[in-house]
Amino acid sequence: MAVSSVITVSQLNFYIKSLLDESPALREIYITGEISNLTDHYRSGHIYLSLKDDKALVRAVMFAGNARHLRFKPEEGMKVIARGRVSVYEATGQYQLYIEDMQPDGIGALNLAYEQLKRKLSAEGLFSEDIKKPIPAYPKRIGVITSPTGAAVQDILNILGRRYPIAEVVFCPVLVQGENASAQLIDAVERFNKANAADVIIIGRGGGSIEDLWAFNDEKLARTIAKSDIPVISAVGHETDFTICDFVADLRAPTPSAAAELATPNMTELLAYFKSVKDSLPAIMQRRIDFEKQELDNLASSKVLLSPKEFINIRKNELDMLSADMIKAFKAILSENQRDFVALSAKLDALSPLSVLSRGYSIVQNKNKVIKSAKELNIGQNIMVKLSDGKAECEVKAITLDEKG
Repeated sequence: MAVSSVITVSQLNFYIKSLLDESPALREIYITGEISNLTDHYRSGHIYLSLKDDKALVRAVMFAGNARHLRFKPEEGMKVIARGRVSVYEATGQYQLYIEDMQPDGIGALNLAYEQLKRKLSAEGLFSEDIKKPIPAYPKRIGVITSPTGAAVQDILNILGRRYPIAEVVFCPVLVQGENASAQLIDAVERFNKANAADVIIIGRGGGSIEDLWAFNDEKLARTIAKSDIPVISAVGHETDFTICDFVADLRAPTPSAAAELATPNMTELLAYFKSVKDSLPAIMQRRIDFEKQELDNLASSKVLLSPKEFINIRKNELDMLSADMIKAFKAILSENQRDFVALSAKLDALSPLSVLSRGYSIVQNKNKVIKSAKELNIGQNIMVKLSDGKAECEVKAITLDEKG
């Protein structure tokens, strides 16, 4: 009987890993399941998760190099289809799925990414009507950001030239689809704002698939448009196409041609209006002259001009009446004040020390100090007694205190 050799744990894990790595069936598999235990390491970019169904669960990881290409954000409970390989993490001996690509199950990744970003920016208030800037009625400079080769730019330029040729068109050519498109769109909006190169900006392109229009769903572009000091009109695709750019712009046009119309007044209509105003000016001026002449006639026939002396006499009588009323009111106030003065004088006189002395009272003083109590006197002391009609110098012969004293 053969005796098996003793191996280490790491050797065992390495052996099992080798078996799995060498299995053709496990090198590339497609697996569907519901995401759980999701952990997104923002610093490293790795995504750790589990995929489960109603009976089982498998651990999985998606490294940053693959995760950065995802068009949507994985969420807890989301059902996905993952492509990857099965292997063993030797340190723990746990087998897991190493995901290389992942797609939502039942909805396209781009559609899901679009809805996720739309919810996020809406919750932040970037779509609010309160922050949208008005489009100037008569722009002097109109910025256009689109492809130099597409039909959209020709449509925009043709309509601007026909409707409002006096405006200057500042054209910034960019890519409108592909890997570098969103960066060029962002740069164009920032450059317009930095140089204050336009009064309004039209940004857009012709129609296409969601992949073709994807540059206009870029989150950074959306935030750049939202903070633009220059009003922005979004004109992406056909009437039924909607992008994130449409929601954050100050105005959404269904097509590039419609954007050119919304950005400008109609020069033909303006000229017709000005002509009608010019034609009506003589009649307007004549009506104004007739009105002012009637006003002048009314003034010329007024009493003040026909009989100025009578007007002065009327005003003189009014002044005399006002003067008489004022004198009467002043006398009434003076009489009332006199009565109050007499009453106060009588009260003051009743409280006067001289009035008290006239009623038979006297004031006893010692060296100008008023004596208020018999206890302040001494036998033989000289005192002054003040009466109503004079004073007397006296000598204290005896002191008798009341029982209370």
